[in-house]
Parts: sequence; structure tokens; C-alpha cells
Amino acid sequence: MTAPSTARASRSSSSRSSNRSSSRSSNQSSARPAEAPGCDTSDMLTIHALFRRAFTDAPDLVRGVDDGDVERALVVAAHVREVAGALHHHHSGEDELLWETLETRAPACALHVGRMRAQHAATAAQLRGLDEVLPAWEHAARADSRAVVAATLDAIRDTLLTHLGDEESAILPTASTVMTQREWGALHEHGMSTIPRDKLLLQLGWILEVVPADERAGWLRGNLPLPGRLAWRLVGRRQFAAHRARVYGTA
Repeated sequence: MTAPSTARASRSSSSRSSNRSSSRSSNQSSARPAEAPGCDTSDMLTIHALFRRAFTDAPDLVRGVDDGDVERALVVAAHVREVAGALHHHHSGEDELLWETLETRAPACALHVGRMRAQHAATAAQLRGLDEVLPAWEHAARADSRAVVAATLDAIRDTLLTHLGDEESAILPTASTVMTQREWGALHEHGMSTIPRDKLLLQLGWILEVVPADERAGWLRGNLPLPGRLAWRLVGRRQFAAHRARVYGTA
């Protein structure tokens, strides 16, 4: 009887010790402060400005290509395809990281989120339509296919401009109060995840275009480390200027 009793006592002592250890661990864990809700969403205004500029200019870029100028059509089509892909990826990030969080933490925002989802779905359908009509134009530069591409871009622009305004007025204020900065930062990380390294300076150039001229130096200091700022100054600025001139036909 002695050995089993000793074993039971040992197990009981071990269990109490384990429970105390678990309790201390739990108390220590609960004592760690969680990141407080509240985040700066102003970076989204810059991204929205970029998309506003890109999709306002895109229909005119297409209409500006002369009949039969396949070389120019290929340049403009590549640019259109790039900004369309960026918009799709941007919306995918919001679908994945934003809407459900807002619906859970701010139920009163659910109606606005529903409108965002519907607008994303409408834009996605329009972008698929663009994918369907773009190849015929870029490889022949015919007037009839040019008109179809330009009209498709008109429709995307109209849907997008309404959507961006709605998001800025109804979504960003709520997100800034119920999401943490870490959670909001995940949207930026998602947005950057598909940009090839050799396109980063070009992307930076498009962003800086929509930052007011007198704020660009401060924006660079606040958003890029010193090596990035040097890369922009020494290489990127010149590289982007040449790329932009090619896209807009001013080279």
C-alpha cells in the first residue's frame, strides 16, 4: 500500500505544481496589454489618389492611340493591364483583411461594408471584361476595338470613383477607431507583396505624383529609410521619368 500511496501523493503534488505554473502563465499572459484599437488610415488616401489618377487618365490614353499604331497600343495596354492588376490586388486585400473585421467590431458599419462588397464585385466583373477586350486592341490597334476598351475603362472609372468616395466617408473613420495599427499595416504588406523588386521605384514614382509637391520630401522621409531615399534620388527619379514619358507618349 505504501508505494501506490506515495505515487498518488507524488502525482497530486505534481498536478498542484502544474496548476500553479499554468495559473501564473495565464496571469502573466492576461497581464500583457493587447495593442489598443486605433490606427492611422491616411495612407489609404494616397493609394486612392493614385487609382483616381490612373483610371481617370486611362481612357484618354487609349483614345489617344492612332489607328494601326500597334507599338503605341502595346505600351498603353501594358500600363492599363498593370494598373488594373494593382486595383484587383488592392481590392482582394480589403476583402480578405478588412470587411469581416469591421462587421465584427462595428456592427453598425455592416450596411456600409455590404455596399463595399457589392462595389468590389461590380469592379471585378468590369476588370474581367477589360481582360477580354484588351488583347484584340493591343495587337491590331483598330478603331472599333479601341472604342470598346476606352468605354470599358470609362465604366471602371465611374464605378471606382463612387467606391473610393464611399470608402473614404463611411469606412476609413470606423477602421481608424476599431482596428489596431498592426492590423491596418497588414493591408500595406498585402499591397506590397506582389510588386516585383525591379518595379518598386516605378511604383514609388506613381505614388509621389499624387503627393503634393511641397509634401514630397517629408513623405519620403516618413515612409522610406535612407537607402530607399538614396535609391530614388540616384536611380529611381530618372528611371520613373523615362517610364512615365513612354506611357504618356511624351518621350
